[in-house]
Amino acid sequence: MGTRRKSRELALQMLFQADMGKQQGEEVRKTFWRERAEVGNEVQGFAEDLFRVALERSSEINKLIEGHTENWRMDRMAAVDRNILRAAVAELLSSPETPRAVIINEAIEIARKFSSPESVQFINGVLDSVGRELEKA
Repeated sequence: MGTRRKSRELALQMLFQADMGKQQGEEVRKTFWRERAEVGNEVQGFAEDLFRVALERSSEINKLIEGHTENWRMDRMAAVDRNILRAAVAELLSSPETPRAVIINEAIEIARKFSSPESVQFINGVLDSVGRELEKA
């Protein structure tokens, strides 16, 4: 597995921990990295960047996601799915040099690993729609 994929998975796990445990970012960082001392600096750095952007811009990210889902509020989505979406939208917003298709494909692969088969299509559709909106802006 590449370093970027590993970073994206770790960012998802951090977001999931913050979301489900109702924890602040700093609290998540303390416990999360203490248990993962083997993670290299490059992997940790990119994961931290995605996590930071997702938290700092959470209101904007949640609005973008909800604006591209029909009758789905964030709190009704599966926790894994909403956090995959948050991490991917954070990357779309913060890494314009990374092709949109790459970010979406990575999110889909992570969904295949951590979520249900139905979620893959949902995540693909939402991210494609969000990505097109961001590209126009």
